[in-house]
Amino acid sequence: MIARIFSGLAARQGAAGILGLLPLLKGRRRLLALTMLSGVLAQGGTLASLACGAWLVGRAVTGAALPDPLPGFGVSGFWLFGIVVVAAAGARWWQAHISHALAFALIETLQIGIYDGLERAAPDSVLGRQTGELAAIATSDAELMEHFYAHTLADYVGALLVPLAALAGLCAIHPVMAAALFPFLVLVASVPYWLARRAGEQGALALAELGRLNARTVEIVQGLRELAIFGRGRDFLARLARQTELLSAAQRRYGSRAGLELAMIDGLTTLAVLTAALVGSVLVAGAGLDRALFPLALVLAGGALTPIAEVTQTARKLGELRAGAARVLTIFHQPARIADQGRQTVPQDATVRFEHVGFGYGNGRGDVLDGFDLSLSPGEMVALVGRSGAGKSTAANLLLRFWDVGSGRISIGGCDIRTLPVDALRRLVAYVPQDVHLFNETVADNLRLGAPDAAMDEVERAVRLAQAADVVAGLPEGYRTMCGERGMRLSGGQRQRLAIARALLTRAPILLLDEASSNLDAENEQALHKAFATIKRDHAVLVIAHRPSTIRQADRIIVLDAGRIVEQGRHDELLTLGGLYADLMASARHSPVAIPDGENRTVPPSGLP
Repeated sequence: MIARIFSGLAARQGAAGILGLLPLLKGRRRLLALTMLSGVLAQGGTLASLACGAWLVGRAVTGAALPDPLPGFGVSGFWLFGIVVVAAAGARWWQAHISHALAFALIETLQIGIYDGLERAAPDSVLGRQTGELAAIATSDAELMEHFYAHTLADYVGALLVPLAALAGLCAIHPVMAAALFPFLVLVASVPYWLARRAGEQGALALAELGRLNARTVEIVQGLRELAIFGRGRDFLARLARQTELLSAAQRRYGSRAGLELAMIDGLTTLAVLTAALVGSVLVAGAGLDRALFPLALVLAGGALTPIAEVTQTARKLGELRAGAARVLTIFHQPARIADQGRQTVPQDATVRFEHVGFGYGNGRGDVLDGFDLSLSPGEMVALVGRSGAGKSTAANLLLRFWDVGSGRISIGGCDIRTLPVDALRRLVAYVPQDVHLFNETVADNLRLGAPDAAMDEVERAVRLAQAADVVAGLPEGYRTMCGERGMRLSGGQRQRLAIARALLTRAPILLLDEASSNLDAENEQALHKAFATIKRDHAVLVIAHRPSTIRQADRIIVLDAGRIVEQGRHDELLTLGGLYADLMASARHSPVAIPDGENRTVPPSGLP
């Protein structure tokens, strides 16, 4: 009956969802079994030490002689009591050690799995999610699981076995006392079951509000400069305060329900012990129970209830744990956007071909690319030009295989990129985004991101090739200068030039640049254009370009409109045609630096390419 109560409790509270993490313990099943065993021994040891003490007290109060508990071994009752106490303390230590070893091993597995899930489904995995929310899942939610595995799982096993042992002891003393206690065991075990649905809803809401608060906090910290410039700091702090109040309200509701459960459990436990005392007193008065055993009977009654009360109090957190487990597992088991099953040998030729490529994001807006054909050879620089939404960034993302084509194919050296392992493909294509991310490491470490084993002379050569030697020379500690979070200690132009050097250091034969000169001043842009002449000798270079000065450097210009190539040729040839390219150049004359374009660089499934 008690086992059925706990089974129902686990199902209603969402422990089944938490137990979905058990496959992650493959290879650690021995550790899991030891955790459960240690929990039973710890709880059983505590009950045994209390029972020994009560037995000694009962014998002393009644003046009864102490029998030899271990005939033939010469161990008195007092010595046996000491041995049991020391063993119980050792069992408690072992439980803490072994359960936390399991919990932290799981946290490590979870956090690595969360990163793998994000990487596997990128960029979909981060679209629509704020940085603070993802950080909360990877840290707070994962650590919530530690509570379950270190404190709850072993307690559940102990709460099933120890009360049964205590009941068996009570039956041996007097069956009536066991019968009087049994209904209370069932009632205490079932308290969380009564409020399980509300606990799950409240736990999910509290975690969601916590994630939103973390996201809002990170957003405000990252935007402090802009808030100060525009004088909006107080407004955004007010939003943060409102989000904090929402979290507080959710936690108050959660705490109110948890407090009600605790009060019910404590009340039932107290009533059970009083009932056991009353029944025992009646039995002693009627000579149905040996007075020397009365203290032992009371301890066994309390010992039967204590593990159940402890686990039901822990179960008050299962609503929150279930929500955390669901958020973790959603990312952990996130399906890959593409199937990485390629086994084709990496091609030596770096010729890129888009062959009648069609692609849409499945959002009801039709294809972003339609019948797109493009060839790019080593030693050639091709620029993709078009208005916002024309499909330029989509073409780049398909070449990087963030998504697979809907129709047609993309090949490198004659090999369909879907037949190549993704890691091998990414070693063939070096990407320089418009929004460069540098880690809070040294300049040298950031440059080696794609080539961690590169020698210093190789690093310096890539920097010179990217015309970025003056950038490094102007830094306080040169290559040992720390870049700061997201490279914030460097200017936008410095980050972009270092990103180009980082891409060149990978020695990838194909270079993909997404408006890599957008943050450069005129002097630095001129230096970069000089670098292009050298870079393209050894690379096939595809540029998504908006600046006319960059576009003019291309050997061939591809003009996109609504996912189709409408014009292609050199700068002068396309101007002479008087078509879309000429219109874009005319628009650029009204802009100091670029063709007007608001294109979103990270492509959301909802739409904009």
